[in-house]
Amino acid sequence: MVLHDIKDMYETLKVVFGDSAYKRCGLPDWVKEKLECVLQPVLRPVDVDGFVVLPKRWIVERTFAWLKKYRRHSKDYERNPDSSVALIYIALTKNMLGMLENKGLKV
Repeated sequence: MVLHDIKDMYETLKVVFGDSAYKRCGLPDWVKEKLECVLQPVLRPVDVDGFVVLPKRWIVERTFAWLKKYRRHSKDYERNPDSSVALIYIALTKNMLGMLENKGLKV
């Protein structure tokens, strides 16, 4: 359902990045057939032991870390999903404004 909603919102979407677990169960074939885009799993390098930063995945992890700085996001306090979405926009807007100020831009 999420992929259908995303495809409806972003009609020009061509590639969706996902965890390597999504390559099982025929999901990439389903996405290609039904949504006419590619589900590309982000794979861990074979020759590396221990922790490694995976491309594209760090973007999501970083965003979650930014959101966790705001107490309201530490738990699921919201009853209405629209309230949660609004608070995420507020938190990330505040974060982006802080980044602009750190770069010397007057906001």
